[in-house]
Amino acid sequence: MLSFSAVRQLRDFTLDVTLSVGCGETLVLVGENGAGKSTVLNLISGILTPDRGEIVLGERRLYSGEEGIDVPAESRKVGHLFQSYALFPHMTVAENVAFGLRCRKVSRPEIAFSVTNQLRAMNLADLADVNVGRLSGGQRQRVALARALVLDPDLLLLDEPLAAVDMRAQAAMRMELRDRIRSAGIPCIVVTHNLRDALELADRLCLLEEGQVVAEGAPEEVLGMQDNGFIASFAGSEPHNGFMPRASITGHSRRLPDSRPLG
Repeated sequence: MLSFSAVRQLRDFTLDVTLSVGCGETLVLVGENGAGKSTVLNLISGILTPDRGEIVLGERRLYSGEEGIDVPAESRKVGHLFQSYALFPHMTVAENVAFGLRCRKVSRPEIAFSVTNQLRAMNLADLADVNVGRLSGGQRQRVALARALVLDPDLLLLDEPLAAVDMRAQAAMRMELRDRIRSAGIPCIVVTHNLRDALELADRLCLLEEGQVVAEGAPEEVLGMQDNGFIASFAGSEPHNGFMPRASITGHSRRLPDSRPLG
């Protein structure tokens, strides 16, 4: 389980967020651009440091302002998939997946074994020796996820995981991503601006506004807050932006029809 409570002064406001995520649970963060969603992920993974607060993952205290604890990012056992995927285009698929293991000084035989198994699990074995610059958006997404999972993380953080995937492939990739998250059995936080991502992936939905949690609960409950300007826009956005109108998500259904490109 992840327990997170942190305060950090940002340029336009003070981020002050408290949240928790259970094992095998996926919490999806939504909100306007600049609301602090990616900052929360960066604070958890250790890229940024809170001004004060506490971050506990399982039995390990990753950060405590009071106790002066701040575990380095590379030692937190957190898998962090960035919006850009942050892959190395000059490296092969296998080299990208192995990168984190090499940074941890894992032995070569262990790296080869772990990478081979992870590539098989992600249906990437046939692409092991291909440079990632030649891959499609969906393939790059799987490589980035494989690189995060091969580290055997205790927590998974996904920032806009399907943003670089072609719209026609998003439905299949979303199902695959959901299955991988479930099979990992660890806490997961997803940041997204896509309604379908929220409905398909979230066990709970959390709405951030200017660094504050203003709503949290089941997706249907949060998306029912039509008096909130962001939710009204988010749940009623145009289909060609990857969303469906509010009428399509009534009746507590969390499954939406596949999108089709306009034109």
